[in-house]
Amino acid sequence: MTNRWFHLLARFCPGATTFRPFLHRVRGVKIGRNVFIGEEVYLDNEYPECIEIQDDVQISIRAIVIAHTRGSGKVIVEKAAFIGPNSVLVCGAGRLLRIGAGAVVGAGSVVTKSVPAGLYVGPGPTQPLARVGMPLPLANTMEEFWAGLIPLSVGNADRTEQKH
Repeated sequence: MTNRWFHLLARFCPGATTFRPFLHRVRGVKIGRNVFIGEEVYLDNEYPECIEIQDDVQISIRAIVIAHTRGSGKVIVEKAAFIGPNSVLVCGAGRLLRIGAGAVVGAGSVVTKSVPAGLYVGPGPTQPLARVGMPLPLANTMEEFWAGLIPLSVGNADRTEQKH
């Protein structure tokens, strides 16, 4: 319960380079030197110890870092990386999501795979990819959800968009 209170304080109190990193360290997040954590940044409540933020990282307003999906994984944001506003980093059970040194995650990006050092990634246009056979909230595992996806061909994707 204390973890959640510290997290709430860290999201809304001032001190992007001082108080917020301190509160997240108390929660168990490994944080290096000269780290900037913007307002309303969400760092995993369930597994804060599975997040590592190295020196000189900047995390912008309302970014979200989730180190678990059906079990804990690990998220490492390497030195001098930048996480843009409203970006989401999501790591699945038993996996590692690494944002490489000096990499830039553009505003509004959703990152589920590691980003190499020095690379810029940005949000792409949304597009239909597959029909959902097993709704995610009803699936027992991520594998069950993925197995239920029915890929769309380019022609099917166009027809799907026209129906909506």
